[in-house]
Amino acid sequence: MSFEFHAKLPSPSEIREGYPLTEEQKCAKEVRDREISDIITGKSDKFLVIIGPCSADNEDSVCEYISRLVKVADKVKDKMLIVPRIYTNKPRTTGEGYKGLFSQPDPEKKPDFLAGLIAMRKMHLRAISETGLTAADEMLYPENWGYVEDILSYVAIGARSVEDQQHRLVVSGFDVASGMKNPTSGDFAIMLNSVYAAQHPHSFVYRGFEVSTTGNPLAHTVLRGSVNKYGRSLPNYHYEDLNTLIKLYSERDIVNPACIIDSNHNNSNKEFLQQIRIVKEVLHSRRLNPDIHKLVKGVMVESYLVEGAQRIGDGVYGKSITDPCLGWEDSERLLLEMADLV
Repeated sequence: MSFEFHAKLPSPSEIREGYPLTEEQKCAKEVRDREISDIITGKSDKFLVIIGPCSADNEDSVCEYISRLVKVADKVKDKMLIVPRIYTNKPRTTGEGYKGLFSQPDPEKKPDFLAGLIAMRKMHLRAISETGLTAADEMLYPENWGYVEDILSYVAIGARSVEDQQHRLVVSGFDVASGMKNPTSGDFAIMLNSVYAAQHPHSFVYRGFEVSTTGNPLAHTVLRGSVNKYGRSLPNYHYEDLNTLIKLYSERDIVNPACIIDSNHNNSNKEFLQQIRIVKEVLHSRRLNPDIHKLVKGVMVESYLVEGAQRIGDGVYGKSITDPCLGWEDSERLLLEMADLV
């Protein structure tokens, strides 16, 4: 056999029972879920900001970051809703490198999935307990949804996953906002087909069960830029791109047309400081055009305590070990400026 089975992991229900939410945390999540839902459906005109480290590699530094974030969130709460990124799964283009807290709770040691599951739950629970903020994460592995379904308020489907049938079907069973990113090719049709699929009911096999879903009306698009055949980054957050997306949405049977702009990745060519300019340009486009204002519900920003990135083992507290991020001072300044521009 080409598979070597090492150990059977606890079921999602066993992990949730071992590391449960308190009643207070459950109530906080219900409120946050409803606030995000109201933004996606247009009931609220608040601007959604999903911000935080590229990957959540260390509980102490991530929770310190979120404890700073909640103070800013309180200042801008009348205009913006801030959702921290606690991304515990890291997609790798070649399959090599650090794959996130779920795989490696200690980035300098070998994978330990049971310890990763526990570390992931503990980080989220601590963040909610200390700040009241429930978080966003990327669903890299659909079969793991049960481990986090009670703690996440937003889910992103990445550029390399958005074409996958299982991801689309599983999202159709979510009851939280789910952003479907454009694929690395940049094809808007693929992204919109993914949203359409996620918004409709399906029957399929999941974790050994025959299941059915009712569809997720909160599924929406995320523009993150693309790559051409020569490997060059092509942004897709400009005014013309947004107008094109509005037109394509109107041609499909999709409810709650909504878009989030990912200000990093291929939109910034991974030049992390460009995120500041990109966010401001997106807000300018919203002010120019009522239809764009209605479509664009928020932005994603990669940000941590210390700007840039480091190699695993360098030991700089609060600095990304994956993609480079904005530092705290720039991030705080950007958030406060955004509140005056939305």
